[in-house]
Amino acid sequence: MLFGEISSYFSKKQEHKAEMQRMLLQGKLDGEQHARNLAAQRLQAELGIKTINVQSEAAVSEIEAAAFKAAQERAWVPTGIKWVDAWNSSIRPAFGTAALFLWLLMEHRSGWAFGAWSMDLAGVVVGYFFADRSLRKRGK
Repeated sequence: MLFGEISSYFSKKQEHKAEMQRMLLQGKLDGEQHARNLAAQRLQAELGIKTINVQSEAAVSEIEAAAFKAAQERAWVPTGIKWVDAWNSSIRPAFGTAALFLWLLMEHRSGWAFGAWSMDLAGVVVGYFFADRSLRKRGK
């Protein structure tokens, strides 16, 4: 009987020790799971905020594009005042002619030695007048 009691005491002590280790391990696992859940919730909140920011930026861009398009369409509507309409239709060609004249004058003074700036400017002009129009015709 004494041996049974001693054996039972050590068995219960071992079971208690195993149960305590299991509870500690379960607590650690639960803590790690909680930390992962908090990180996932934080990430979802950040992504939600980023989604809202992207949507608001897209909405602003769309509004700006619509306003720019409306302004461009309105710019070509005649006012009915002849001298104002003549001025509006001549200002862009006059500015372009003046800019071309100044560029050619600068190149003449430098001995027609095209530098990097002149090559970049020529590329922009060619791209605008040829590539931009052909891409616009294709809807790009």
